[in-house]
Parts: sequence; structure tokens; C-alpha cells
Amino acid sequence: MAFVDRSIARSRPRALTIAGSDSGGGAGIQADLKTFAAFGVYGASVVTAITAQNTLGVTAIHGVPVEIVVAQIDAVLSDIGSDAVKTGMLFSTAIVEAVAGRLRSGGVARLVVDPVMVAKGGDHLLQEEAVNTLRELLLPLAMVVTPNAPEASVLAGLEVVDGSTAREAARRIHALGPRVVIVKGGHLGGDRSDDLVFDGTAFDVLSAPRIDTPHTHGTGCTFSAAIAAGLARGQSALEAARAAKAFLQGALEHAEPLGAGHGPVNHLWRQHDA
Repeated sequence: MAFVDRSIARSRPRALTIAGSDSGGGAGIQADLKTFAAFGVYGASVVTAITAQNTLGVTAIHGVPVEIVVAQIDAVLSDIGSDAVKTGMLFSTAIVEAVAGRLRSGGVARLVVDPVMVAKGGDHLLQEEAVNTLRELLLPLAMVVTPNAPEASVLAGLEVVDGSTAREAARRIHALGPRVVIVKGGHLGGDRSDDLVFDGTAFDVLSAPRIDTPHTHGTGCTFSAAIAAGLARGQSALEAARAAKAFLQGALEHAEPLGAGHGPVNHLWRQHDA
């Protein structure tokens, strides 16, 4: 058996995704790992739920037992380690509590929280009673949180319908503890897709033309995973967010039709262009 020089292996940036599995491969753990790889980051994973889904929607969800979720986190962090962690679908109150507890005790500093609540087809991916737990236990640990407009509305207790309400929602969410809040503008309509970034002091806007495509499955997972990859590589939160926005824009522009519904974005677009 060949000997592996661990000092060389550890020189590669590492990122851990804690999220649900998407059998269709477009979102969740699968999208995160593809995104990490696209950024040259070694990806590890903790599966919180198994979903049966494709481009048409979710047909079944099975939550992973909490003790197995915890065991996965411990196995990765105690050996491989991680330079950044991203959470996605956490499904239940018990899983949110366990994940928050493990990340807190592990001293994870670079945490990206994608507060996944509802699938594109309307299926609930976070139980309603778990929202407050996520708000109270996980958000205070986050370096970056990336809600879309509906998620920001729930977290802030304010309907986000335009730039003005997005700013107020960002302020309210920031008060919950995350260092940087990014309210994504994909649900707000218009010719441009503008994401609002707030660090507690100043606002920045990540702006890009809206891409007219039905193949948008996995956009939120991909964006947050790309931010985590940037943090793992040593970028600031704003630098990582700008790089993530550019990556997602290319993934949308190069999306290819797969399935009969909302196909996935193209995580390999850079490799195909090379």
C-alpha cells in the first residue's frame, strides 16, 4: 500500500458540506461537492437527509438519525479537518441542534449557512418548528448566511419584495449574529439578479443580468458552496461572494437541459470551456 504524505494532502484547501442528498445530482450534497471541486477544494460531506428527487420535484424525504449525523461530523473534523463549513438542508430541530452544538464545540470559524427551507417545487426541506432553532443556534455561528427573498422574509419577520425591504431584512438578520448577510435577489424579478451584501456597517450589491433559463435547480446550494470554497482558500467573505456570483452566472449561462423539469446548473462549465 502506497504511503500518503499527509503534509502534502493537508496543503489543499478543505471544505465540509452538511446537507441533504439530492438523487438527481443538481442540488444538495452533490451540487456542493461538484462546486468545491470546481474551485480546487477538497470536499467532504455529512448527509442530513436522503431525498428522492429529480428535475420535476421531490417525491420522498428520509431524515438521517441524529447520532449518524453527529458521527459523520466527528469523523471528518477529527481526521481530515476543514478550512470552511457550509450547511444546507438540515431538516429537523434535532439535527439543527446537533449540528450547531458540534460546530460550536469544534470552534468552526468559517461557516456559511444556506437556510434551506423549501424546494423549488414547494416541498418543505426544513420542518417549520426547526426555523426558530436555526435562527437562535446556528445563525450566531455563521460568518455568512445566504437566504433568498422568501427565506429572508421568514428569518426577519418581514416580507421581502424589493431592494428596500431586502435592506431592512438584512439588518434584522444581521442582528441575530451572522457577520455577513447576503439576501439573494433571484426571486425578486426584473432584468437583473442583484444580491444584497450587508456586513453590519455597509451594503454592497452583487449584480448580474438575469439569465432566461428554466435550468436553475441547485442555484442556492451552488452559490453558498462556492462562498465556502472561497473562504477555505483564504478569501474574505466579500471576495468569496463575488467569485461565487461569477461562478453561478457562468453555471446558469451554460446550463444544459436534463430531465423534463427544472434542470440543474452546469457546475463543470469552466472545465468545458478550457
